Parts: sequence; C-alpha cells; structure tokens
Amino acid sequence: MELLVSAINLDEAKEALAGGADILDVKNPKEGSLGANFPWIIKEISDYAEDVIVSTTIGDVPYKPGTVSLAALGSAVSGSNYVKVGLYGPENYEQAVEVMNAVVKTINNYDENITVVACGYADAYRVGSVEPIDIPKVAFDSGCDLAMLDTYLKDGRRLTDHMTYDELKSFVETSHNYNLKVALAGSVNASDIPLLEDINCDIMGVRGCVCTGGDRNNGTIDSLLVRQLKDNI
Repeated sequence: MELLVSAINLDEAKEALAGGADILDVKNPKEGSLGANFPWIIKEISDYAEDVIVSTTIGDVPYKPGTVSLAALGSAVSGSNYVKVGLYGPENYEQAVEVMNAVVKTINNYDENITVVACGYADAYRVGSVEPIDIPKVAFDSGCDLAMLDTYLKDGRRLTDHMTYDELKSFVETSHNYNLKVALAGSVNASDIPLLEDINCDIMGVRGCVCTGGDRNNGTIDSLLVRQLKDNI
C-alpha cells in the first residue's frame, strides 16, 4: 500500500518527502476537503519533487463540466501526475459521469500519461452528492484510472464512521474488478492500516495524522510523523 501525503506548500512537501511519502499531494484545506491550491505552488512542488508522483486536487467541484475541465487542465499544465476531482456538486451517477467525461477528455488531449482520479465522499448522504457506491462505475464509465473516497465534512468523524468494513471492501473489490486503483482517505491514521491492508486498498491518503497537533488546517507536516506512518505500513 502506498502512502499519499497532502501538503499545502513547498516546505511541507519537503517534510513529506523526507518522511518517505510515495505520492506527494498538493491541496488547500482552507478551500475544502479537496480544496485546490494555486498553480504556482503546484509547479514549485512539482519542480522540486522530480521523480516522485505529484497529485493535485482541483476542488470540491460543482456540477459544471466546462469549469471543472478547465481547472483540470490548469492542474496538468502546472506539473501534476495525478488530477483529483472531488465530486461534490453532482447529485447522481449521470451528472458525475458528465463531469468526469469532460475531465478525462481534457487530460487525455493534453497528456495521456496523467492519472485521473474520481473522488467521492463517504459522507455524501450528509451533503447530497453522488453516492460513494457509484464512484467506481463513474470512474470506469468515464475512463478514469483511480477511484477514491474521502470525507467532505471535517468535523471529527472519519471514513470508518460513515462506511462499514463490508461497504469499504465492496468499494475496493468493485474498483479492482473495473481495473481501477483505489485510494482511501478521510481522517484515516495508523490504526486504520490493518483494515486498509485487509481490504486491499492501494493508496492511503493522509494529512491530519502527520501534522504537528494533528490538525489538518492549522498544523504542519512533520517528517518524523510521516516516517512513523510509513514504517507502520
């Protein structure tokens, strides 16, 4: 299982890499669960990271395929290897596929080697977005490479508070049957490693648990915490 660590700036990116992160994610927690960061910060981190995979979030996006596809292109041009789309605005499978179709077409026209990630929310029932169980099919039918789950509301409740073991296992198995990789996030930490490994999750996504103070918004990534988590994996 690979470790994805979400950084907000170059200093944090350096700490994440020093700790052994496999995938360096770039986001802006001030703008939401999958809040988008600025193109110049993405480029700065991408230039520094060299051979390490750089993943970027383009936001908890609305149901506006044109707007979202332009944001995806901006992420790719800035140096991203993975483009993550938080499917917040789409309310159902059809709307989600429409958005992701636009993103995949945009990215493939720019660089077919860039990985496109369709990300849903384990707490979709609280915010009215597309159901998490639909995300693997959305990803497959639109030509994405990876299906992901996170939590939208960062209120102390975690991925496993919203979905059972069996539901998470089904999500992973369905995605793998579609030949998709799977990333799981949502306030996961070292205690979740046995579960994630047992259900064959490919990528564990974190931020808060590797920040000083454990606060995703106000904390700062610490390489020692990243290393401890990586060693546990």
